[in-house]
Amino acid sequence: MVIHIEPKQLFLLNKQCKYCPNCDLIIAKKQEIEPLMAATFVQTNPQIVGNNYVVMGTVDKKDWKEGDKSLLSPSEMVGRIYVFKDVWNFEVIPAGWYPNEEK
Repeated sequence: MVIHIEPKQLFLLNKQCKYCPNCDLIIAKKQEIEPLMAATFVQTNPQIVGNNYVVMGTVDKKDWKEGDKSLLSPSEMVGRIYVFKDVWNFEVIPAGWYPNEEK
């Protein structure tokens, strides 16, 4: 996954995610991503921990390995991103009985 963190920080996260072939969606939980980002930057760049971010897309495993070894510049990496068409946020609504909404 390729994540842009404000300001101007590109982060490559090697994380396995669920995929729905019917919807063509890659599914990642915010509660799993944020601790990984924080753990990565708490020592090296603590001022960006907690900043706004957007998951931009994915890269091929080969490109991720090159980026991880700093063999690619950020501009080269940007050219290799498969940018997501859209980002959806889902909210879990606990099961239970709820009153009907009046319109």
